[in-house]
Amino acid sequence: MIFNKIKADKRNLYIILLFLLLIITIFFAIISGNSGLSPYTVLKVIIYKTTGISFSDISPRDMAIVWNMRMPRVLMAILAGTALATAGALYQGCFRNPLVEPFILGASSGASFGAALAIVFPALFLPIHISAFIFALLAVIAAYMLSRHKGEINSVGLVLSGVIIGSVFSALVSIMKYLSEDTQLREITFWMMGGLYHASWSDIYVNAVIIVICFILSWILSWKLNLISIGDEEAKSLGINPDKYKTIFIITATLMTAVCVSTVGIIAWVGLMMPHAARLLTGPDNRYVIPLASLGGAVYLLICDTIARTLTMGEIPIGIITSIIGAPFLIWILRAKSGRLFL
Repeated sequence: MIFNKIKADKRNLYIILLFLLLIITIFFAIISGNSGLSPYTVLKVIIYKTTGISFSDISPRDMAIVWNMRMPRVLMAILAGTALATAGALYQGCFRNPLVEPFILGASSGASFGAALAIVFPALFLPIHISAFIFALLAVIAAYMLSRHKGEINSVGLVLSGVIIGSVFSALVSIMKYLSEDTQLREITFWMMGGLYHASWSDIYVNAVIIVICFILSWILSWKLNLISIGDEEAKSLGINPDKYKTIFIITATLMTAVCVSTVGIIAWVGLMMPHAARLLTGPDNRYVIPLASLGGAVYLLICDTIARTLTMGEIPIGIITSIIGAPFLIWILRAKSGRLFL
């Protein structure tokens, strides 16, 4: 009993420390750049915008940089990191596979096709982010329907269906690239590399509502994900309908992934890495894995975005940064702690 209490306290401490690290990272991300902002200036702008308390020494330039340019980008990085990491934890728990990630069911390919379609035919189709969101959902729905057999969903069949649907949409993206002009081809390619440069307050509002609701639902039901993770038969013996809750978790993870990808493009590795890193700290209990992974994803994506916009005079697509940093990190995790990565 005492050991379990100490272990729970240690897990809670990790959550608190990661949350404090996130706060520090937010301030570091806002002040980083060529504008020469100080932490005190940033704090004054945030206080003014959130409470209405005015400061005479805040310049319109500082106000515009902090609140209109960097704050939406920072918040979008937090939301996207939370969404991808939480979705990764849900998929890995449902499929009992540590190599599953948020794009396994074709969401990335569907979103890429939707974005490419909107770029190549701007007058005939929806805006890029709406088109990407719709086709990301359609891809996952198609994979889900394809895997249904006699009213039941097989996890292996669902993954294979996702691979098939993803391949189809990837081929359609190739067709869009072939039909596109040079400027359109560059825009498609750049969008598929991911980036937060278009983040706006309207994007924040839409993403925050969906992602926060999905995250809270995932956390509340995380104990059921623990039962699903030990196997369908064991879950049934404990009174849990695995197919029902797998469907709930898959829909929740897909919705988070789709709304995130439609705004920031394809950002790899976050949903694959962060659940693993969380399990190294807390073990396989998803009641702690989900919040730790979400906080880790937010911090990681915020750091990568800061590097992407400050490393050179231009801006590096964030998908390149996440891949360069993420691959060696995951290799290290696999080699150092392979026995503790999953159940």
